[in-house]
Amino acid sequence: MLFVAALAYGAYFFIVELGRVPDGTAGLAPVVLADAGLFLLFAGHHSVMAREPAKRWLVQHVPPHLERSVFVWTASLLFLLMCLAWRPVPGQAWRLSDPWVWVARVVQAAGVLVTVLSVRLLDALVIAGIRHVETAASAEPPAMSIAGPYRLVRHPIYLGWVLMVAATPHMTAGRLLFALLSVGYLVIAIPWEERALQREFGEAYRSYQAQVRWRVIPGVY
Repeated sequence: MLFVAALAYGAYFFIVELGRVPDGTAGLAPVVLADAGLFLLFAGHHSVMAREPAKRWLVQHVPPHLERSVFVWTASLLFLLMCLAWRPVPGQAWRLSDPWVWVARVVQAAGVLVTVLSVRLLDALVIAGIRHVETAASAEPPAMSIAGPYRLVRHPIYLGWVLMVAATPHMTAGRLLFALLSVGYLVIAIPWEERALQREFGEAYRSYQAQVRWRVIPGVY
């Protein structure tokens, strides 16, 4: 429920809160730095606690089958904290008009579709930290299954995110800052994530990397 609440409020935050353009331009740098600090707090936990040494430390304090759940709870709370404490950024980057508004909406809809299909293939209960509790007694190693958007890029959920935030028809300064921070974080974090996937799946993941060249954006990255 906390995970779903964080996702729901995150959507409201980007669509409604960041869609507002506050008055004034004084003190822009402190606002940007404060918001960047909030994002780094969330992103730092997300990266550090996903590493094996941090996981080993965590299971010394919680039951092993709850390790993923605790990670999700903490990440959800930090994401909500970031959204609630975010300081409005004045200004806007662009506001599209017809027909470009509809082009942007189609791109965003494509991002939503890619994300939904990718999450469905991964299993939403795994992402939410629930499946680990259900399968705690299983000793079977994880298996890789490559299908759908995962045949296009290795991280299609991230592709969906980029499409959703970058194709915003009304790009306020707040939305732009959030988009730049989040996409920049993904670019930096992906190599770390892929090294972890190599350790988990071994030669199967290295073969997948050779088969699917692009990480997020076909022809670019």
